Amino acid sequence: MYEHNQPVVVEELELDDPKENEVLVRTAASGVCHSDLSVVTGTIYYDAAVALGHEGAGVIEHVGRNVTGFQPGDTVILSFVSYCGNCRMCQMERVCLCQTYDVPRGFLLDGTYRLHNSSGDGILQMARIATMSEYMVVPEQNLVKIDPHYSLEKAALVGCGVTTGVGAVLNTAKVEPGSTVAVIGTGGVGLNAIQGAVLAQAERIIAVDIAEKKLNFAKNFGATDVVNAAETDPVEAVRELTDGLGVDYAFEVIGNPKTIVQAYDMVRPAGSAVIVGIAHHASEFSIPAQRFVSSEKRLIGSFYGSCQPRVDMPKLLNLYTEGKLKLDELISRHYRLEQINEAFADMEAGENARGVIVFN
Repeated sequence: MYEHNQPVVVEELELDDPKENEVLVRTAASGVCHSDLSVVTGTIYYDAAVALGHEGAGVIEHVGRNVTGFQPGDTVILSFVSYCGNCRMCQMERVCLCQTYDVPRGFLLDGTYRLHNSSGDGILQMARIATMSEYMVVPEQNLVKIDPHYSLEKAALVGCGVTTGVGAVLNTAKVEPGSTVAVIGTGGVGLNAIQGAVLAQAERIIAVDIAEKKLNFAKNFGATDVVNAAETDPVEAVRELTDGLGVDYAFEVIGNPKTIVQAYDMVRPAGSAVIVGIAHHASEFSIPAQRFVSSEKRLIGSFYGSCQPRVDMPKLLNLYTEGKLKLDELISRHYRLEQINEAFADMEAGENARGVIVFN
């Protein structure tokens, strides 16, 4: 991305060798996630220019000095967070909230570039990985080793959408069996929040969206009820489906102040509204302060599904192997890297559960 709100460019870049504690990865597949588009629009703000992609898997080609635990030939999922393992948040097993690396967004951990264009200009890497590239030099902290028998295009989805959605339900909210759940936004992450609710044995799972095709996807992934918010008030519809009480848990997976408030409004007293979608960095929302106290509702943020990547991602792949988690069904279409702008357009139109870029 050389300019916000413009089509992205596919071009050849020069890639430096990995430095200390860094690894060269040959990318096998990269998911096309709304967060990538959010970088283009400036919702998730990076200075231009930046190489996109934060959901991927591949094979290690080369390791830099002092890399431990990884070697050439290892198959890996890329995590979009770098964490030290030693700070207070990491010791609390909240590694996605690691406070150690105070490095500007898009730079490697030493504050420098690994990608350069033909003019010699440095190119940032989204999430310090940039999975929409044939090769990546990344910190070893961003790698999760997996069994080589897994399909890497399926494993790539675990790098963001699956972990973020399922984790919001199982890790952040800790949904209990028999609960009622609403999911607002049934794109790639929302569908995985629905899968998480199925895994948690929720009794009723209500999917909310404005696109009929996406609501049909939601049914296939376990939604018991659907609400088209383009045709009815979603808060009233959810309350009607729950005998006027509201759901135990609502998950907002869009990143819109209006739908965040709707999630809060559709949970019952003492229920939990979990905000998963990434809103614009300048956005705010408001709720009545007194009612917040008197209703005892909980409003919770969930970043990356509150996961521990090296613990949770292999578990999710095991669930896939056991037939308890759908990954094959998530992939609606494959794209070549040159089709990235088409992939973004299809995502905005709600055509795909997930599009995947596959590299040779």
